[in-house]
Amino acid sequence: MFRRLLVANRGEVAVRVAKTARRLGVQPVAIYSEADAGAPWLDHFDRAVAIGPAHPGKSYLSQDAVLQAAVQEDCQALHPGWGFLAENALFAARVKQLGIAWVGPPARAIRLMGDKATARRTMTSLGLPTIPGSAGILADADEARRLADGIGYPVLLKATAGGGGRGMRVAQDADQLASAFDEASREAQAAFGDPGLYLEKYVLNGRHIEFQVLACSWGRAVHLGERECSVQRRHQKLVEEAPSPALDAGTREQLGERIAAAMTELGYRGAGTLEFLKDPAGPLYFMEMNTRLQVEHPVTEMITGIDIVEHQLRIAAGEPLALAQDHVHFHGHAIEARINAEDPDRGYQPNPGPIERFDVPLDRGPGIVRVDTHLAPPDRVPPFYDSLVAKVIAHGETRGAARETLKRALAGTDARGVPTTIPAHLKILDDPRFVSGAYDTSLLATAAAE
Repeated sequence: MFRRLLVANRGEVAVRVAKTARRLGVQPVAIYSEADAGAPWLDHFDRAVAIGPAHPGKSYLSQDAVLQAAVQEDCQALHPGWGFLAENALFAARVKQLGIAWVGPPARAIRLMGDKATARRTMTSLGLPTIPGSAGILADADEARRLADGIGYPVLLKATAGGGGRGMRVAQDADQLASAFDEASREAQAAFGDPGLYLEKYVLNGRHIEFQVLACSWGRAVHLGERECSVQRRHQKLVEEAPSPALDAGTREQLGERIAAAMTELGYRGAGTLEFLKDPAGPLYFMEMNTRLQVEHPVTEMITGIDIVEHQLRIAAGEPLALAQDHVHFHGHAIEARINAEDPDRGYQPNPGPIERFDVPLDRGPGIVRVDTHLAPPDRVPPFYDSLVAKVIAHGETRGAARETLKRALAGTDARGVPTTIPAHLKILDDPRFVSGAYDTSLLATAAAE
């Protein structure tokens, strides 16, 4: 195992990685921008290195600054967390060139999966079903129109280099397609520096279901089951749960085995998540793969008892995966709420500022509550980064017990200083469609229109 690990990120994910590293006897080293200087989350690290101004492009996204910190602190490994440089193939390659272990998949896999059109072709070749759509990047709006006429409307235009809902537009008919193409392309260029788009059949009332995988360089791969991520606002996830209420054990086993086999054939290494869209008619279609740790990974950890970050570190250290598929067992149900410093009554407007108090009760039962956060009031949510305050995860023997535990924990939370999304989460947990488990990605939009 490594002696010293650079965590090339900030906030909640940095703290999450540091906790596991410390448990394994690895010294965690932090990086921080001017905006995060003196932040309480830095106390979780043995050492911390200043890397630049508040703007992410001059600090957390500066490859040279991050690499200099890793070399300066004599780190044997680097964990990128999520966001920032986590899925940057060039950065992964540069880390390896310096003789530092990259806690993630090979740069080749990041490149393959980072281009969504290439990822679709790759997964099709590996035997996974994909949504009907373009074989590659669209040449122009005319090509998009010809494909859409053949597939049928509505269709979804997506940035090939994208994520997080940016560079995406739905076209309900041919009249909307040209303007949707221009808007999505411009947004993709601004967000990712790549205007490339591909097209998919837009599945109405679908469910967003993702599978967690672990694979090592010894040719072993396992899946850790699925997560349901259909509660979304503008393609941003708000609530996640595991397992999905929409999948039965047989489907989970069959698709999970195909996914693990595909990862072995791909030569994948580390943790990864394959995202699927479930058609109301039944089929699951591969959408994309995230070659990193996911924000919502705790729900999987809660139902399996497996520390995903620990396996990331061990795999990066060259150890064979210490899990076989028959070692993976699922117990109970877990639901996670992402609490952000946003005002639901004002269109989820971000509200950076001071956090005076944030106390989540852990003893409201009937299940177990886990809180992943980096905040230690008095603290601040800076305006330069995402507004995540905490993730509150509840586990119960049944889905009903997990939902009731999360509801009680959120209702009893004492949050002061800035508005949070807790009121919105309480409404979601009480929505009859969520209570029954019969919901889809339209849940929030439908609730807002009622």
